[in-house]
Amino acid sequence: MKFLYNFIVFISALLLPIIGVFHKKIRLFVKGRSETFSKISKLKNLNTIWFHAASLGEFEQARPIIEIIKKEYPDYKILVTFFSPSGYEIRKNYNLADVVCYLPLDSKSNAINFIDELNPTLAVFIKYEFWPNLLNELRVKEVPTILVSGILREKQLFFKKYGGFMRDSLKAFQHFFVQDENSKSLLSSINFNNVTVAGDTRFDRVSMILEQNNALDFIDEFKNNNYTIVAGSTWQEDEELLVDYINNKASEDEKFIIAPHNIRQEPILELQKSIKKKTVLYSQLKHDLNLKEYQVFIIDTIGILTKIYSIADVAYVGGGLKTGLHNILEPATFGIPVVIGNKYNKFKEAADLVKIGGCISIKNKEEFSQSLMNFKNDKNLRKLSGVINKRYIKDNLGATKLIMNYLKTQL
Repeated sequence: MKFLYNFIVFISALLLPIIGVFHKKIRLFVKGRSETFSKISKLKNLNTIWFHAASLGEFEQARPIIEIIKKEYPDYKILVTFFSPSGYEIRKNYNLADVVCYLPLDSKSNAINFIDELNPTLAVFIKYEFWPNLLNELRVKEVPTILVSGILREKQLFFKKYGGFMRDSLKAFQHFFVQDENSKSLLSSINFNNVTVAGDTRFDRVSMILEQNNALDFIDEFKNNNYTIVAGSTWQEDEELLVDYINNKASEDEKFIIAPHNIRQEPILELQKSIKKKTVLYSQLKHDLNLKEYQVFIIDTIGILTKIYSIADVAYVGGGLKTGLHNILEPATFGIPVVIGNKYNKFKEAADLVKIGGCISIKNKEEFSQSLMNFKNDKNLRKLSGVINKRYIKDNLGATKLIMNYLKTQL
């Protein structure tokens, strides 16, 4: 199994540059990794805490810990690595990190060179990123390594008879901070008992959103005290449901803000063209517009969705129909109902909120329209769902404090 894994990594290193010629995301993936070693050279011989996140969602789980460390331990340098371009491209200028770069491909030589060059004081892996060569090298170099907001599932290789190679890599972890009892039980079944059920640090992160100034004058002008649905991180399949509802069922006093995941000009203009109601783009704000006159606002920029959720009466969070559900905790923290697609089982918070009624799952246009109409027509239903969501966030705070209490013994 070890030989097969290393062979796959070797072949990937050969093929990815070729694929990148035809695929923009892979091209970013390859080009970014070519800069990794030059970037981390800036941290040589410095006390560095390394955080690794697969993508943007995992970064949000690391963020509350990074913020506390930067405040309480300013002498330490912070390295943040990403696996995915979608995480790196959005957070490559994160101001609390001294260096942000891509994780190198997990070959044995890359792992040795990366850990030798960086020589981190501490390594923090987020949620479910397990790279055996890097982990084994951390273990060899006796670098304290922890897992934060971990989620383990029975289908993972660690729990298979033939998964010994991956199980061995888990020995690098000095401690596992996991989200649920199931993850703890699974680790116990393969004789890892250095485990704490701490929950998910994202709850602490989203609760901080309430303390910031979320006001956006142009959003307030657009809303104009009307009932407003905010659809965040939408993909094409989500937008098809939205367009059908807006064109055929929405009342004139109902407003919509759509923040697509993909903000390239061509799909944005196609989306605008498909909507029959009066629609404005964020990129058109430079013109002197009366935003009160518009019924649909398409946000073709990044970085402001969280603030926009603060004015929503109902939120729809995209990705749950096909591509992978986006963050539902951000709207939930504002105490509003959330509607999502039906592919959410890998997301504990979504499964929890669907079960207790704060979140509604839909699978087609009919269910989508019915859910939105139910919330539009029943203020008490909106209030009840919102209260459930707000209470759920409050009840799950505290993971960051538990983890920091442990890290203070290591720093």
